[in-house]
Amino acid sequence: MPPRTALLAALLAAGPATAAAPNVVVVLADDMGFSDLGCYGGEIATPHLDALAAGGVRFTQFTNTARCCPTRASLLTGLYPHQAGIGHMTDPNSDSGHPGYRGELSRRTPTLAEALKPAGYRCYAAGKWHVTRHVGPDGPTDNWPLGRGFDRFYGTITGAGSFYDPSTLTRDDRQVSAFADPGYKPAEYYYTDAISDHAVRFLAGHAKAHPDKPFLLYVAYTAAHWPMHAPAADVAAYRGKYAGGYGATRKARFEKAAKLGLIDPKQGIAPQAKDWEAVPDKAWEAAGMEVYAAMVSRMDRGIGAIVAELKRTGRLDDTLVLYLQDNGGCAEPVGRGKNKAHPDGQRADKPTLPAMPADRLQVGHTPAQTRDGFPVRQGPGVVPGPADTYVAYGEGWANVSNTPFRGYKHWVHEGGISTPLIAHWPAGIPADRRGGLVREPGHLIDIMATCRDLAGVPAAPEGVSLRPAFGGKPLGRPGPLHWEHDGNKAVRAGDWKLVARHGRPWELYDMTSDRVEARDLATAHPDRVKELAAGWDAWAARVGVRPWPVVPAK
Repeated sequence: MPPRTALLAALLAAGPATAAAPNVVVVLADDMGFSDLGCYGGEIATPHLDALAAGGVRFTQFTNTARCCPTRASLLTGLYPHQAGIGHMTDPNSDSGHPGYRGELSRRTPTLAEALKPAGYRCYAAGKWHVTRHVGPDGPTDNWPLGRGFDRFYGTITGAGSFYDPSTLTRDDRQVSAFADPGYKPAEYYYTDAISDHAVRFLAGHAKAHPDKPFLLYVAYTAAHWPMHAPAADVAAYRGKYAGGYGATRKARFEKAAKLGLIDPKQGIAPQAKDWEAVPDKAWEAAGMEVYAAMVSRMDRGIGAIVAELKRTGRLDDTLVLYLQDNGGCAEPVGRGKNKAHPDGQRADKPTLPAMPADRLQVGHTPAQTRDGFPVRQGPGVVPGPADTYVAYGEGWANVSNTPFRGYKHWVHEGGISTPLIAHWPAGIPADRRGGLVREPGHLIDIMATCRDLAGVPAAPEGVSLRPAFGGKPLGRPGPLHWEHDGNKAVRAGDWKLVARHGRPWELYDMTSDRVEARDLATAHPDRVKELAAGWDAWAARVGVRPWPVVPAK
């Protein structure tokens, strides 16, 4: 019997969930750093997430896989991304022929939805999918959400796009235009709001149609991934907030995170990536972070609406809400330089291109134009925020987002893999633990293990349940944690972390005294380096990691 078939058969044999099985809401944000949330040291207003943290627990050393689609593959399957078929990306030409690099979520293992449905759960997804190479309107759709166990879906199949007119926008199994969707007609379309609104709809529909069944709700926001898009009123709330530059913001975050007990101030802070005084246009540079902050606040407001719906339907107490992020802050310079495809400078007084029909599907990550005929602009003369702009916030602010750590998205140093994890579950987290911290390391593979544990279905092959940590007990992890992406690699065994950028030597850090990875101890402990490196090699062979760059199979 094929592995996935055997595992699904075991899940079916487990029978329906018990009456005590909680509902599960997993919220995943996009391209955000460790310190962006208010409850993790940031100045961005996130009152709803802060409230969840105050009523639950925060993990201080939880990790992702350093990149968007590998993280989603790992989260959805409870496996390392290579085991799930997405060791790198999901571009149309990403299938290398090697099992770990097919660019397609493996069908040899169940998703969270496929694991929980046989236990009686109804399953819903809203937001970014990004675990398949097949993103066009004609499919195939068998690896879209409804083909992987979810009962309802609203979101995008691909990994990025306009917040005002996203491409690959899909309702269940059919792609739709944001401007000709009979099922959703807001006064102004904004993708973050659309994700939140549909998550609330799914909860309301579940309460009405399936009040006796537990549910899984997976909410995958694209905030705060580039482009920096946010409604003007939200941006206005942050106008002038970042005029002091990178250093002042990092210092304030560092001090707040230390006061909250999230970091050890004695360990210091990673070097600052950019010199604010050397920035030629400080107002433009600050504007990128203003829009970024507005995007995060808008997402937080949507999370508040989801929590309010859980309260309205009487399901908050018996619902485990998990919030985390898919990688560290993103230093990619998308749209910050001039290019021939998109004009630089200010918006024209009137449209210069033909308007697009409302029912035409938007295509591509970066649209050529808005619906009303304005070309989408990129470059150092483009102030981000409106629909006809497409600009990232840049390395300097990504360095701020990752305070106090080193590195970014793509890297597996702490800045690339460290994420907040907030767990809120009134019925499952003791009162004396609420507002507390969990300092034990964790990984995305633990989410599936936790959900299986709570639903009473067979254990996952990787990861451990986080339930003991909710009560202040050790997780009992049997071995090290591992990472690989873009040839960047790491292993965490107890207090030690061995890490390397692609093509560079291993570095060794004692994470109890140097989580900012400032003092490389590899030369002082060669035997430990050799031991950990051998363990990483064995793991890499087991899960299907290939030498980077991956040479396609013949």
